[in-house]
Formats: sequence, C-alpha cells, structure tokens
Amino acid sequence: MAKIKITQVISKNGETKRQKENLRCLGIRRMHQTVEVDDNAVTRGQLAKVAHLVKYEVID
Repeated sequence: MAKIKITQVISKNGETKRQKENLRCLGIRRMHQTVEVDDNAVTRGQLAKVAHLVKYEVID
C-alpha cells in the first residue's frame, strides 16, 4: 500500500478546533515533524482540511 509523508510547515495557532484535531489524528504534534501514514480515503479527507498547514508527498 502507498504511504503519504506529511510535514507540518505552518503553526496551528489560530486554527479551528476541528483542524487541530485533524492534525492530531494524523499523528502530528509539533512544527516540522514528519509522519508517514497509509494513503486511503480517510487520510486524504483529513489532508484536505489542513492542506494549508502541511506539505505532503505520496511515497510508493
């Protein structure tokens, strides 16, 4: 299964509670932290909500 590499590049200060929870559910706790998660519909939906805070790339 493909993986997605996600790195937070913008602070979550001032964002909505829902966006902060999406970051937490993705496994991101602090700035410049990188995590690898499975590429599926749930992950893609969470990324869509916080795309302005993170950068990501698909890893085969």
